Amino acid sequence: MKINTLSQLSKLREDGAAVCQLRESGIGGGSTAEILVGMATCGVAAGGKQTFAALERALRNRGLSHVRLVKVGCIGSCYCEPTIQVNIPGQEPVFYGNVDEDAAIAIVDSHLLKGNVLESNRLQIGYEKAGLNSKGQKKQQRIALRNCGSVDPENIMDYIAFRGYEALGKVLAEGNPEAVVNSIKASGLRGRGGGGFSTGSKWQATAQQPTGEKYIICNADEGDPGAFMDRSILEGDPHSVLEALAIGGYATGANKGIIYIRAEYPLAIERLKIAIVQAEELGLLGKNILGSGFDFTVELRLGAGAFVCGEETALIHSVEGGRGEPTKKPPFPSISGYLKKPTTVNNVETLANIPPIILNGAGWFSGIGTEKSKGTKVFALVGKINNVGLVEVPMGTTLREIVYEIGGGIRNDRDFRAVQTGGPSGGVITKADLDTPIDYESLKEIGSMMGSGGMIVMDDSDCMVNIAKFYLGFTRDESCGKCTPCRIGTKRMHEILERITNGEGVPEDLVKLERLGNTIKISALCGLGQTAPNPVLSTLKYFQDEYKAHVIDHKCSTGSCKGLLRYRISEEACTGCRACVKVCPVNCIHLANKPAYRIDSAVCTRCGACLAACKFDAVIVE
Repeated sequence: MKINTLSQLSKLREDGAAVCQLRESGIGGGSTAEILVGMATCGVAAGGKQTFAALERALRNRGLSHVRLVKVGCIGSCYCEPTIQVNIPGQEPVFYGNVDEDAAIAIVDSHLLKGNVLESNRLQIGYEKAGLNSKGQKKQQRIALRNCGSVDPENIMDYIAFRGYEALGKVLAEGNPEAVVNSIKASGLRGRGGGGFSTGSKWQATAQQPTGEKYIICNADEGDPGAFMDRSILEGDPHSVLEALAIGGYATGANKGIIYIRAEYPLAIERLKIAIVQAEELGLLGKNILGSGFDFTVELRLGAGAFVCGEETALIHSVEGGRGEPTKKPPFPSISGYLKKPTTVNNVETLANIPPIILNGAGWFSGIGTEKSKGTKVFALVGKINNVGLVEVPMGTTLREIVYEIGGGIRNDRDFRAVQTGGPSGGVITKADLDTPIDYESLKEIGSMMGSGGMIVMDDSDCMVNIAKFYLGFTRDESCGKCTPCRIGTKRMHEILERITNGEGVPEDLVKLERLGNTIKISALCGLGQTAPNPVLSTLKYFQDEYKAHVIDHKCSTGSCKGLLRYRISEEACTGCRACVKVCPVNCIHLANKPAYRIDSAVCTRCGACLAACKFDAVIVE
């Protein structure tokens, strides 16, 4: 079946309106209940397939086979996967977490059969969908994630029921590409991939190029450690990105879209392939879309997981089949990009914001957030936090609100130490800046950056010197090697950090680190190289005492740096039981003054096996 007119699309949406209402507010007009099961990567890894199968069996065995089971994406509560949502007409939707096979059966028996919510697994969802009627009463507000966990990502009819492809139909019916560009500019939408450049200005630059072959590329090469925002959108709502690409293509004069996605995202790739085929079958991609005369196709290109290919010129070279290396700008891709043709590059989250802006208006979007940072931002909240998962908050929300109100505070009631934002390109935010509004300008002022949205929370057991070494090791390994400052500079900085964490550092090393870092910032070729020293420079600034303890006292207060640890056995406490001797992998524990044993520090690898084996607290770590 082909959809040839906007009215046909509207009819399909009306047919699915009851499903949409049921999932949003529980007031659907139909009579069929349904259970939505989170089946993104996080849900599957936590046992979502087994939960789905258990629900299927329980419904069948209890004569409830009329209840629909729907596979959806991640609702964001990764800390309590598998998650499900139970929708019964006339009732508020109920969310459940930690739904293993036993809990799945219990929910069917209690909720579906008897009408009693299973309180032991009930989950309170702290967000609202951001539409025209959004009241802004909750901390989280979903725009980019609006459909994740609500639609079946493998069923285009589900997406259409939630106003899917209506924005595309609207711009094609109005027939004014320039107005689309102006609307995106007026909304204040900035790139969510890290740079924060005006999306509308990017589109305008491409649109202003002479008519001819043009391209629009979706950057789905999400490479930051701890980041999974883009993957979750693609797994849970792939059609939103396809629709946005088509809108962007129409606005800029491009007839071809390319999604560059890392091959390590197999589920996202599978669902994108299904979505593309479905959209083509309905005529929402391809030739003469909705009878408008506009042609647009989308294809996938798989990346090999090179971090540097998150930079747009390196990405374009990789798409062309070349080596993923950045080139100096100008010319910018909007003038000379893929195949030397005008090209727009936007990341997944940026594109996911496009359809709701078109539907609700630029003023609606610009009314959310701060003066210079409009809308919402999705963060992957991970690390030493109770509620690990995806959060989407209005720009200007403070870090304290995210960590303590949305994230549920620090795990095991430990003390907050810092948050790393912006991934390997960002910096740490300390307790002193917990009330900083999360927006582009405020983060830059305190030496951090928005980045793509990774937010790693650390507690008082984390060594900041070791953290800096980890990030620098990552950027050193991921350097494309094209420019000397990045290729050699990051290696030298990492070598200094290795010496420091091995107990071989000297005070002069701190001066060298700062000098090297600042040199790389001003001389590296691309943005990734220029920001590579940020984790080191920011930890040097805020945790200088910790660095000094490493190089002067040769002590690591958290015990994270094994090279600074010394294991010894207390002769008074040792009973001679030999438990430590039996587990030592390098045979460095010998009899000293009978019955006590001693550790040969020159041979000891600081593995900690003896500490774990000793039942008499005789092994001491210094």
